[in-house]
Amino acid sequence: MVALVSRTGRHMQRYNFHGHRQVVGCIPYRFKGNNRGTPSTVDEEEIEVLVITSQRKGKGMLFPKGGWENDESIEDAALRETVEEAGVVGDVEHKLGKWNFKSKNNETCYEGHMFPLLVKEQLEFWPEKDVRQRIWISVREARKVCSYWWMKEALELLVDRLTAQANEDKKDVGALSQGRKSNL
Repeated sequence: MVALVSRTGRHMQRYNFHGHRQVVGCIPYRFKGNNRGTPSTVDEEEIEVLVITSQRKGKGMLFPKGGWENDESIEDAALRETVEEAGVVGDVEHKLGKWNFKSKNNETCYEGHMFPLLVKEQLEFWPEKDVRQRIWISVREARKVCSYWWMKEALELLVDRLTAQANEDKKDVGALSQGRKSNL
């Protein structure tokens, strides 16, 4: 069951030892067409990512992210933020990385953590449905429209991970085929 209200306030927020607010988010993704993530066939053109609009008008598109709170694991926080802001549920995968960045006005420092989220369900109703739009787009388009450099870096890591998995699996299948041929 999904809560239909977003968490608010900063009283439960986590901060690192430098006093930087810790935020977490996900890059929701899926595979186009009939490709359900068969690792041996993934290439960049088959990946779609979900971006959302900023709550502030004119601030562009981004991936869902928000504060990591004291009462939750980092993965639970990433999933919660993605459900609240983008209205999708799925499998939170191995962390893409950690970035230190400043707010757009350069006054506040943050520590951001991003995860891939393989989307399993898109909700009809979610907490921020009335204040955000969500749009499935290609990786190429996401590179153009994403407002934050650190999220673009996380996107590149995700694409590299997914396509590298595909290439490794192709090599493994090729090696198995070669092994069978030499045994004949």
